[in-house]
Amino acid sequence: MLSANARREEIYHLAVTTGLASVEELSARFEVTASTIRRDLALLNAQGRLARTYGGAMALGAHPEASLRQRTGEAFEQKHAIARWAASIIRPGENILLDAGSTVGALAHELRGFGKLSVTTPGINTMQELADSEGIDVDCLGGRLRNVSQSFLGPLAEAALERMSFDSVFLGADAVTAENGICEADHAQTRLKELMARRGNSVYVLADSSKLGQRPFHAWVRLALPWTLVTDDGADPAEVQKFRDAGVAVEVAETPRHGTGTSP
Repeated sequence: MLSANARREEIYHLAVTTGLASVEELSARFEVTASTIRRDLALLNAQGRLARTYGGAMALGAHPEASLRQRTGEAFEQKHAIARWAASIIRPGENILLDAGSTVGALAHELRGFGKLSVTTPGINTMQELADSEGIDVDCLGGRLRNVSQSFLGPLAEAALERMSFDSVFLGADAVTAENGICEADHAQTRLKELMARRGNSVYVLADSSKLGQRPFHAWVRLALPWTLVTDDGADPAEVQKFRDAGVAVEVAETPRHGTGTSP
């Protein structure tokens, strides 16, 4: 059996040559437990050699950004638990901003049939979810269509946002860290998200537990306090504490296997 160091080098080589390495495949290949592989991946991530993904890891810069369709099927229960928590704090008559993305799209789904509400969004999936919901007024931020995320961005969207304000802003994220904020694949996305955050009385970042502490890309959105991270109960307590230590409020949504509701 390989030593731990040799195994990690093999894992790194596989990720570099194939682009992606899953916990399940690596566990079977090296005949060790999934927990052992997760520790290996965490160490390689901390060393800046690999980026963590949901269920595995990828070489930095070696794998393209996942499409919205792909991301919608990942961490499905976690994203919908987060969406239910977010929907529970929205009040009738509010004016809210919904980002693009799979988790915020799940929130839009939860709001179908909500009643009187004003929603502004750059996300095509959010528009589609709410298109036939009576009582919900939807304003669409136009601009340049970014195909992979199915959302609009650029100067036109930014100019429109400058003339708006919101009770609450709900942002998605490719990843999020306590030190740097939201990680995104595209600098144009970061500019739009920064402006979104500035236009809200309250700002919520919806990110499932696999995204916490990760750095898959090199574009960042630094958020001014106060803001709230909403994640799921699979989050590493130590990672959650980093956010709290940085002054970020954290809400943890319970997934169905643990019950319903929220935990502090």
